[in-house]
Amino acid sequence: MLNAIHVTHEAVYKVGGIGTVLEGLINSRPYRDNVGRTVLVGPLFYPDNRDRLGPGARIEYSSLDGIRGGPFAEQFRRVEAEFHVGLVYGRRPVEDLASDRRTMCETLLVDIRSIDRRRVNELKGLLWEHCGLQSHRFEHIWEFEQYVQLAAPAAAALATLQLGTADQPAVVFAHEFMGVPTAHALAIRAPDRFRTLFHAHEVATIRRIVEEHPGHDTMFYNTLTAARADRWDVNDVFGPQHDYFKHAVIDTTRFCDGILAVGHHVVDELRFLGDGFESCDISLAYNGVPACKLAAAQRETSREHLQDYCEALLGWRPDLVFTHVTRLARSKALWRDLDVLLAMDEQLGRRGQTAVLIVLSTELPRRPLDDILQMESEWEWPLAHREGGPDLTEGEARYYQTVQAFNARARNAQVIYVNQFGFSRHTCGRRVPAQVEFMDLRRGSDVEFGLSLYEPFGISLLEPLTFGGICVPSTSCGCAGFLRQAMGSRDSPNIVFADFVRGMRAPASVKEGLAIGRDDRRAVEREVAASVARRILERLPKDPAGRRRLLESGFELAAKMSWDVVAERAILPAMRRAGAQRRVLRLA
Repeated sequence: MLNAIHVTHEAVYKVGGIGTVLEGLINSRPYRDNVGRTVLVGPLFYPDNRDRLGPGARIEYSSLDGIRGGPFAEQFRRVEAEFHVGLVYGRRPVEDLASDRRTMCETLLVDIRSIDRRRVNELKGLLWEHCGLQSHRFEHIWEFEQYVQLAAPAAAALATLQLGTADQPAVVFAHEFMGVPTAHALAIRAPDRFRTLFHAHEVATIRRIVEEHPGHDTMFYNTLTAARADRWDVNDVFGPQHDYFKHAVIDTTRFCDGILAVGHHVVDELRFLGDGFESCDISLAYNGVPACKLAAAQRETSREHLQDYCEALLGWRPDLVFTHVTRLARSKALWRDLDVLLAMDEQLGRRGQTAVLIVLSTELPRRPLDDILQMESEWEWPLAHREGGPDLTEGEARYYQTVQAFNARARNAQVIYVNQFGFSRHTCGRRVPAQVEFMDLRRGSDVEFGLSLYEPFGISLLEPLTFGGICVPSTSCGCAGFLRQAMGSRDSPNIVFADFVRGMRAPASVKEGLAIGRDDRRAVEREVAASVARRILERLPKDPAGRRRLLESGFELAAKMSWDVVAERAILPAMRRAGAQRRVLRLA
């Protein structure tokens, strides 16, 4: 049996996509059948929170709480004394709601508040010698520094857990840049007992370029094609990137035993980082998609729940309910949803139909219910919003301005912007019908938008697929490649692709690609939006029988993209290849 270590900032609390990945992967049948022990590792973010390992967890060792039991207590005490840190160790449940599976995982958190900086500096020296990481350049950036500080004591503690042997090394998953220092530290400390995989959920270097350039994806992916033809890398085209701490860390992942890329774009982006990645073992390991059967009656009920909510807010009942559940980030390109909806508006009127788009997105953690009730009472939240606490942040206010403009212009469609996590009466106020729950947004949605300009995969936008929704990803999303692979030569009535990159005339050179700007992009976005709107309207079912057919085809497609499929075909083979490698210490 293999043993696995996952180093991540979401070791306990799920705050983004990595937590969802862990839930799906760890609970997949192939992973559970082939991986004996799973250890989740991360910093202790909330020392004052006594619920250290989350609900349902069992703490075996915690010097912060005077708990010093378990089989590794003596080893943990030595590590704490050596590094001046606190350790929390135990087991917590990792649950995947889509598959209704639950796995207890070992979990190790490190309290680094009083860490001995001399031991950290020793590791920084080793990271320079073995990987070329110049830590001194980024010590003033806490987002960098805390994961280097985590690495030294975490590696020492993990080395005592009897996870790997020379014959069967444990496999360390470095989830994004945050896990890389610990993975390197284990490879340096016990090279015969650990093998390392960088799990690339994105390429931060490329995300920054795509988000900041006014041409966004229409510029970048067209320019990438031209640059790769000329054998240029990112530094040749966009200038030196080593001023960016995330790039500096990611550049060292070429010293890992393998790399898992969650999308086909990520593979190309990693190769684009430089010659060092051309020879790396990079595996295309798409994320899994929820795949579970739903009764047609349950889908109809959820759909009615969403219509009930819209009617409670607007006073009228829409024929169609569209959704977009996402983080509020520039990469999500939320304005593209409104382009499509505006292009659809006139045709909806001709068909005698109305539509509402519910956008669930915020920059903040979940707001207290008291604040929601106050906003609901005083200014009709979420139909109306006000800038400043407890309502709109600066970024939310910018998006809401576009929503106001759309709602003033459209005649047959409206947007309801909910800047709150969760979707129930307990999280979103009294106007939410008592029977409504978050999963209604997934089960009852007619269309889920995901027209991102940078999206390494995009699990969230495919969550309604298994429930019969129509999903609308941009081809800049990594999941587009997985969808095409699963669809084969056939089209799917559940999928409408939006290709903004190919909508742009292919540049003849890198220079021409770099010249693609905002006006060029906006012209293409409006043109593509009109095509997407037309195709959505063609595929929307006219009755429950049509929705049942979409339910069947959606589940059939999702089943080909499940975590069971991903674990069996991509993750486990990469783990075995890494474990079989002979360790050779390499110097940068």
